[in-house]
Amino acid sequence: MAAIQGVPHPFPYQGSKRQLASQIIQCIPSNTVTLIEPFAGSAAVTLAAAYLQKARRFVINDIHEPLTELWKAILSDPHALAAGYRDLWTKQQGCEREFYDEVRDSFNKDHRPPEFLYLLARCVKAAVRYNDKGEFNNSPDNRRKGMHPDAMEKNITFASNLLRGKVRISCQDYRVVLGLATSSDVVYMDPPYQGVYNGQDQRYYKGVPYEEFVDALDELNKRDVPYVVSYDGRTGNKVHGRPLPEFLCLTRMEILVGRSTQATLLGRSHQTFESLYLSPKLLERLGHIPPIADHVTQFNLFAEAK
Repeated sequence: MAAIQGVPHPFPYQGSKRQLASQIIQCIPSNTVTLIEPFAGSAAVTLAAAYLQKARRFVINDIHEPLTELWKAILSDPHALAAGYRDLWTKQQGCEREFYDEVRDSFNKDHRPPEFLYLLARCVKAAVRYNDKGEFNNSPDNRRKGMHPDAMEKNITFASNLLRGKVRISCQDYRVVLGLATSSDVVYMDPPYQGVYNGQDQRYYKGVPYEEFVDALDELNKRDVPYVVSYDGRTGNKVHGRPLPEFLCLTRMEILVGRSTQATLLGRSHQTFESLYLSPKLLERLGHIPPIADHVTQFNLFAEAK
């Protein structure tokens, strides 16, 4: 499933919604004042919305401070960031494995954005992992050297020009950010994927408790704040994660992600679907259900009354 053409992304990131952004963006009303991503990551939906002029302003928030500092560098001084990445990428030639370890050690001391960008470009699955000491500890993917500096500079510059003057970067608890949203805004949420997270996971986040997240969505409903949530999913008949409850009156759509890699290795043809939930206020603003899903389930007050 192709990403929106013409929208380069400045860095790879595990769990990025780049490949699904063309579907998700159809759920964003064109008259949106501010699009808010409380769990931004690579901010793929923000970039797509800015490219298609779906909103006037944007909020990129993530609890991971090195990530938000990287976004600040992209917005404030893209040329310096690109130059720093180019320097690291060039110095690695011929000693890629050893040099990666040196950059990782340096990042764990100083947390400089160019080093974090280099690590994301080189590490396995573009995944952020930390040890018990809070040190970045993911290994390099020795099959690749990372994005070429020319392409990286192009992507960074594009994202910077697209968002500059229109975006606020923050590093706060998602509930603080949700408290700023109004009925004129739209919130897109892609919290730590509960189908993947477990207690032994060494990612920078610790998961978002189900009940806490449901309470936050309920509060948004009470305040008439429109929102879209990527949450659970399934591969074939295997369900990943716990669906959001009916009392929230959300419309649940299943979006085809593609064929499962694991199923392919086992000679099977299971398809992976991801759930996308639309709030009642969002549907009211849209005036229709976007025709992007293979399956739609609606839970609403009228259905519950029958």
